[in-house]
Amino acid sequence: MLTTIEKASVLVEILPYIRKFTGKTFVIKYGGNAMLNADLKNSVIKDIVLMKYIGLRPVVVHGGGPEITALLKQLGKQSSFVSGLRVTDEETMAAAEMVLAGKINTELVAMLNTHGARAVGINGKDAGLIKARKHLATVYEDGQSREVDIGFVGDVAEVKPDIIWTLLNNDYIPVIAPVGAGAAGESYNINADYVAGEIAGALRAEKLILLTDVEGIYRDYHDKSTFVSTLGFADAKRMIREGSIEGGMIPKVEACIRALSGGADKAHIIDGRQNHSLLLEIFTDTGIGTEVVKGEGENDEC
Repeated sequence: MLTTIEKASVLVEILPYIRKFTGKTFVIKYGGNAMLNADLKNSVIKDIVLMKYIGLRPVVVHGGGPEITALLKQLGKQSSFVSGLRVTDEETMAAAEMVLAGKINTELVAMLNTHGARAVGINGKDAGLIKARKHLATVYEDGQSREVDIGFVGDVAEVKPDIIWTLLNNDYIPVIAPVGAGAAGESYNINADYVAGEIAGALRAEKLILLTDVEGIYRDYHDKSTFVSTLGFADAKRMIREGSIEGGMIPKVEACIRALSGGADKAHIIDGRQNHSLLLEIFTDTGIGTEVVKGEGENDEC
């Protein structure tokens, strides 16, 4: 247990970070166990509110895949996936929008407000925030690739962040559901990592921080000694090509690349299962997890 003096010392140590980051925008992609576990959820919410109170400007983008699956099951509808993406017909899209823009978004807003913040929930269809286009999944068979239409699954075509700036400039925390509108106004479910990356780039955020269920990136996931604390652009792309980065980590790394390419300063993939992981990343020299940078990272081989 920290003594009173030790607690005071901790507060003094974070002063340089407060000075450096006051007024800066941080985009937080909130998902994984940090969203499902009640204790972790409370910890993350408190971290975000603290960030706001000491002068940072957090923007929250959230997912909701497990909750969508649960609702579809209740409705008697089986979920199916192609290349890791949910096949989304009109009924599935309606359920996804209900969960993302309705249930999860309003719950997070309520929790933030309960802890003293002023949060506002929006989705990509509000004020033309996210213009979406249909995403075609790539399937590999017999060494050949082909594109498959999986319904109302979208990519970010354009971000118009005016509504986010309006909320930030009026002292609100934007909480964003990853739903976008197509050319005809139709709804598309978009991977929340990609949404967070595109928004971080459009806002030229100080940091994009993605909460995950792993410690960060490994050159070989089965060998913990290969953990990468700093990863450069070229190395990240090479690791994806070679399969060192695979599965659900691919969109997270690609989101970091999109954010940095769009104008964000730094991007981080951190373990959201650790209490107060956001504060550890932002207010310590070493941070936690993996930082993705524009230039060369540690041991960058490209």
